[in-house]
Amino acid sequence: MAHVDRMSDAPAGGGGLAAIAGRTLGAVPPPALILAGIVTTQVGAAVAKQLFGLVGASGAVALRLVFAALVLLVVWRPSPRLNRRTLAVVAGYGAVLGGMNLVFYQAVERIPLGAAVTIEFLGPLAVAVLGSRRWLDGLWALLAGGGVVLLAGGGGSGGLNWLGVVFALLAGLGWAGYILLSAALGSQTSDGRGLALAMSFAGVLVAPVGVLDAGTALLQPTVLVAGVAVALLSSVVPYSLELEALRRMPPRVFGVLMSLEPAVAALAGLLVLHERLGVLQWLAICCVVAASVGATRSARR
Repeated sequence: MAHVDRMSDAPAGGGGLAAIAGRTLGAVPPPALILAGIVTTQVGAAVAKQLFGLVGASGAVALRLVFAALVLLVVWRPSPRLNRRTLAVVAGYGAVLGGMNLVFYQAVERIPLGAAVTIEFLGPLAVAVLGSRRWLDGLWALLAGGGVVLLAGGGGSGGLNWLGVVFALLAGLGWAGYILLSAALGSQTSDGRGLALAMSFAGVLVAPVGVLDAGTALLQPTVLVAGVAVALLSSVVPYSLELEALRRMPPRVFGVLMSLEPAVAALAGLLVLHERLGVLQWLAICCVVAASVGATRSARR
C-alpha cells in the first residue's frame, strides 16, 4: 500500500541517522530507488496479510502504523510545537493516512493483493485526470474504469468479493485525498518531521481499533517482530527511498514508475501468498497500468 505520503517532503540533511541515510541513498540512481520502494511496499503488504489470521486486518494496520511512527520519531525527532495551521494539516494528513490503510487492509483481507492495489490505484489516477479538458485523458480514464470492471467481474477463482471491492474503492478515495494533503504538508514542514508527526497521529487513531480487534494477541513476540517487519517494508523504507528519489527526478517520471505498482502487487500476491488471478484479471491490471502511464506522460504538470 500503500502508498503517497511518500511524496510529502524531502530530507533536509544535517546530522544523525537521517543524514547518514541521505548520503547512502544519494549514491543510488533514482529509478532504482523507486522500484525498490514499490517492491518493499508490496512485499510488506503480503507479509501483513499473513498476520490477519492472528490479529485481524485492523490489528495488522495498528502494528504497521505504530511501529512506523516509532521509527520515524527516532530518525527525525520532530518538535511537537506547531502553529495552529500546521497542526491542522498534520492531523488531517494523519487521519487520512490511518483511514486509508485501515480500509485498504480490509480490502486485502477479502480480495487478492494485486486486485486491491489495482482498484485503489483509481485514486491517484483520478487526481491525474480530473480537471483536464483533453479528450485523451478521458480515454485513459475510460480504459482504467473498464479495467476495474473487468477485474471485479471476470476470471479468477470465483470473481471478487464485492465488499472487498468497496473497501478498495474507499482506499482509492483516501489515496486521492492523501495526494492533495501531501502538498499542504510539504508547504508547512521542511523535512520528514511532518511525516513522523502525521504517522504518529495515524497510529494513535488506529491503535484502539487494532486493540479491540486483536486484544492481547498483539503482544505475542512473533507478532511484534512481524509488525516491525511490516512497518519497515511498507512504510519506513519505501517512504525514505521515494522521497530521496523525488529530490532528483521529475515528478512525471516518478508517476510513470509508480504506475507499475498494481502489477508488482499482483506478483507479490502470487509469489508470497500464492494468490492466482485469471487471464482476464491480469488483462485488467494491464489496462489500469497502461492508463496510469498514459495519463502521467500526457499530463501538463
